[in-house]
Amino acid sequence: MEEINALFHGFSVILTPMNMLLMFVGIILGVLIGVLPGLGGANGVAILLPLTFTMSPTSAIIMLSCIYWGALFGGAITSILFNIPGEPWSVATTFDGYPMAQNGQAGAALTTAFTSSFVGAFVAVVMITFMAPLVAKFALKFGPPEYFAVYLLTFCSFVGMGKGSPFKILASMCIGFALAAVGMDTVTGQLRLTFGIPDLMRGFDFLIAVIGLFGIGEILQSMEEGLAFNGKSAKIDPKVVLETWKRLPQYWVTSLRSSLVGIWMGITPGGATPASFMSYGLAKKMSKNGDKFGTGQIEGVIAPETAAHAAGTSALLPMLALGIPGSPTAAVLLGGLLIWGLQPGPLLFVEQKDFVWGLIASMYLGNLVGLIVVLTTVPLFASILRIPFSIIAPVIVVICAIGAYTVHNAMLDIWFMMLFGVVGYLFKKLDYPLAPLVLALVLGDKAEDSFRQAMLVSQGELSILWSNPLVGSISSLAILLLIWPLISKVLAKIRPPKPKLIDVEQPVD
Repeated sequence: MEEINALFHGFSVILTPMNMLLMFVGIILGVLIGVLPGLGGANGVAILLPLTFTMSPTSAIIMLSCIYWGALFGGAITSILFNIPGEPWSVATTFDGYPMAQNGQAGAALTTAFTSSFVGAFVAVVMITFMAPLVAKFALKFGPPEYFAVYLLTFCSFVGMGKGSPFKILASMCIGFALAAVGMDTVTGQLRLTFGIPDLMRGFDFLIAVIGLFGIGEILQSMEEGLAFNGKSAKIDPKVVLETWKRLPQYWVTSLRSSLVGIWMGITPGGATPASFMSYGLAKKMSKNGDKFGTGQIEGVIAPETAAHAAGTSALLPMLALGIPGSPTAAVLLGGLLIWGLQPGPLLFVEQKDFVWGLIASMYLGNLVGLIVVLTTVPLFASILRIPFSIIAPVIVVICAIGAYTVHNAMLDIWFMMLFGVVGYLFKKLDYPLAPLVLALVLGDKAEDSFRQAMLVSQGELSILWSNPLVGSISSLAILLLIWPLISKVLAKIRPPKPKLIDVEQPVD
């Protein structure tokens, strides 16, 4: 009951004309940031952070957090319409969202993505409201072994539950690990695989890889196939939104499961990107239409979007309760708190009640406002498909180049983007999955750091991964998922074959 009273107090703090205006401005800016490849929520918040120094901390955090919510919503737009993830956590959305758009269901795909995003964020905010003290105590138990176990679980679940050949998935993932190793070793400070090129000291940025692999690679393949968008399929009206909403309740199990996965990965913190991949893999494994995933299944859009928003929202909890950012954007917001003179931690809930509960209330209202804003502009986004491909393709290439250049303001990144585009094209022609490569590139260095720190603590003993019930259960589940394809084959051989139906009717002489 105490949490409910505090939440209502938070609503009384944020429901002022200025805060509401900042909320709308933040949502619109966030959607634009999410649509543009290469910017992302963290970069957008970092760029606009100086504008908030003259505001009160509550108004500033409302605007910046709404930019974050808007970026989460906007990342799905280019993923579904053009197969270009505006954000790394939108990669899994392309698997079924883009085929839905190609099948003339752009409006339904966008409506599904936005609504699922709202559901995931809402469930996560409810969790933050009622479980903050418990989560704070739980998160204190996480050290390097636990972090590595979570990353291992993410990788193994993708191998065990991914579609296609496990060997191709492993090969793609190994390439991603190799690319993630390029640059400066964060433990020893030595350079690895830079070959004397100074620009490689910072490694390969995952945004550049994603833009090239999915954006340029898709353009190259479309040019080869002579693909043309179907303008008639982009014409939608509010009936599409209502019809899609009627279909979504039947997938409530997928939504709930994806929300829980996202909350877990946001708190631990695994992040929105692995949460979207893991949720997609679980949905594919447990759905009765799992074999059709990748052809335009609505569940393939619900799962990653719900999990990504649940993870992105719940990542703010460890930042507030412990001062441990659960995502890059949370890290930027953590810097903002320190600049505003606020010290994140358990005492923040006691000493700065207006700020904390105002932020939590803005999560409820900001996501609702974001849903309304993006849904009312769904026809605008879907109408992009009416533009002839011969016109839109060069525009996409230019946008991709601008996005790649703005990551580090380096011309070399554009060449890397084109190189990744060729790699993406070849992978699609050879039927190798791109998602494992991106996943390994995004999380490879973090997993390596956690593993090496764990080995330093245990003096090289792998038994540290089973040193307590928490890390042991996560590690065991990871190993089980890794060998699941082999277990499935063994079980299939052990099971008796189904009896064949014999036609007892005898032919008449």
